Amino acid sequence: MQQTGSNHVGSVMARNIGRMTAFMLVVTFTAPFAAYYVASGAAVSALESQLQRSLVLTNRAIATEVERFRYLPLVVGEDARVRALASSGQDHAVLDAANSYLQTVVAQAGASELYVLDSHGVTLAASNFATPESFISHNYSFRPYFQDALRTGEGRYYAIGVTTKKPGYFLSSRIDIPGGPPIIVVVKADLQPLEVTWEAAGVQTAIADRWGIVFLSGNPDWKYRPLSPLSGEAAKRVAAERTYDGANLDEARPILPTGVVPPANGAEAPALRVDGEGQRLLAKFSSIEPDSWTVLAATSTADIAKLAGFWALAALIAGLIATGALYFLHQRALLIRMRLRQGEILELKVAERTQDLAREIDIRKRTEDELRRTQEGLIHSEKMAALGRMSTAIVHEVSQPLAALEATLATAGVLAEKEDAGKVGERILDARALVKRMQRTVKHLKTFGRKGASELEAVDVDAVIRNAIDLAMPRAKAIGVVPTIEARGQAPVVTAVGVKLEQVMLNLLLNALDAVEGRPAPSITVRRAADATAVSVTVIDNGTGIAPEHRDRVAEPFFTTKLTGEGLGLGLSIATAIVREFGGEITFSEATGGGTMATMSMPVSKRSAPPLEAAQ
Repeated sequence: MQQTGSNHVGSVMARNIGRMTAFMLVVTFTAPFAAYYVASGAAVSALESQLQRSLVLTNRAIATEVERFRYLPLVVGEDARVRALASSGQDHAVLDAANSYLQTVVAQAGASELYVLDSHGVTLAASNFATPESFISHNYSFRPYFQDALRTGEGRYYAIGVTTKKPGYFLSSRIDIPGGPPIIVVVKADLQPLEVTWEAAGVQTAIADRWGIVFLSGNPDWKYRPLSPLSGEAAKRVAAERTYDGANLDEARPILPTGVVPPANGAEAPALRVDGEGQRLLAKFSSIEPDSWTVLAATSTADIAKLAGFWALAALIAGLIATGALYFLHQRALLIRMRLRQGEILELKVAERTQDLAREIDIRKRTEDELRRTQEGLIHSEKMAALGRMSTAIVHEVSQPLAALEATLATAGVLAEKEDAGKVGERILDARALVKRMQRTVKHLKTFGRKGASELEAVDVDAVIRNAIDLAMPRAKAIGVVPTIEARGQAPVVTAVGVKLEQVMLNLLLNALDAVEGRPAPSITVRRAADATAVSVTVIDNGTGIAPEHRDRVAEPFFTTKLTGEGLGLGLSIATAIVREFGGEITFSEATGGGTMATMSMPVSKRSAPPLEAAQ
């Protein structure tokens, strides 16, 4: 019965998994299309907003540039030198004065050109009178800016100059002269800096005139091309007015695709998708009055497809992950239900294994404690062995002051019987010095021989060197050598156990003493060097040296080249282990001229060292 119930639960769960998985798969493969559509719409809206801002800025820039010169013709027309042109005829003095004045105004105002026309459109005076492209005597009556100014009082027109072949924006004003014919003052403004700015910034911005012909553009391929095909009337007017003199408009291809025209209310109309030179563009339009200009701002839509594709791919991946996670969760739930039936057995096995692990941990702890005690014992035994190797020299070091002390006290007794207090005091001071000498030796031995020091502290390396040399000095005197110390730089501090570090230093010194024993002119030098990060102590002897085949094995446990009974070969092994415990290393190399260089290197500590008990 229980088996049947389990099978029924399993079949129900399997059906649920199939239904939910199928549903998630449908959602997974539908979501990318929705994500693509939403992301594409959002990207288009963002680009439209960007284009709208670009149009606003462009319109303001154009208005600002035009406003600079709008009132210049009227202001110039109020000058007496200009008004005198209406009635002077060909008076050279009047013409020269007017020309010079116009030239000065152009230089100060920053306009391109400034000139005066009579009522028939003939140029009377011009700012470029002294140049080969002078406007004087040229007739510009065919230009709309002259006709509009003569008829309404002012005119404006953008065109390519028929004389200079340079494009510009012409602003004109009629100046009425009492008792005589009117004159027309014209200023030509250069709008090319706007085009240069757009082209340098890579902005797809253009301005088209009322016929739809682009005359300023950040895209050089658009210049002097119509937005849409020109009508017959527009082509005739442009040719009659010589608006774009020298530009071949007949062969210019329209910028917008066939059938697409700029919207009348460009600011409110949606953006149009147009074909650029090898790319798809999104374009918006706005108008500028009173010239009926059309401003076009466009941008590439290549990133829209990439962005929409990215979100579609992200939606697909998210759906696949969700489907996989759902399937995994249901499989996990099914697996958990199947394993619940075996819970008691698993709990029992876990409990047994936990007990085994607890026993294993306890055994390992005891083993580690035993190994630690054994290591400390080996270190202490090696210290005692070192003291044993120096026992004869130490006994001599202590017995010599004792004999001298006995003789000094006997002399003091004799002097006391003679009641010679001054000499008795001198002998007592001598005896005290001898006692201090023995105390120093015994104190070093007690400190070095104590067991159990293991706390890390800031240790003065120079103090360690001095203490180790004091301990080794009796043996050094016995073989006739005095170790010398060469210290460079400020006294370094390391993080270590002072007594253990002294043991390492003493071991290196004793090995050096063994090496130079019986050698002619024995020499031992302790060289200490330090920088901001590390300190090195090198013990250099002129002994027999270490054979190259033994140099890599000298730190191995129980390896020794000494005669049987002279050592167990644990000294350098223990010393190496101690130094490595403190983050350092011991290396061996051949000294210059023979002998051995044993170098102990350790990192410098950032803590300051308390005063160590050094030799007094």
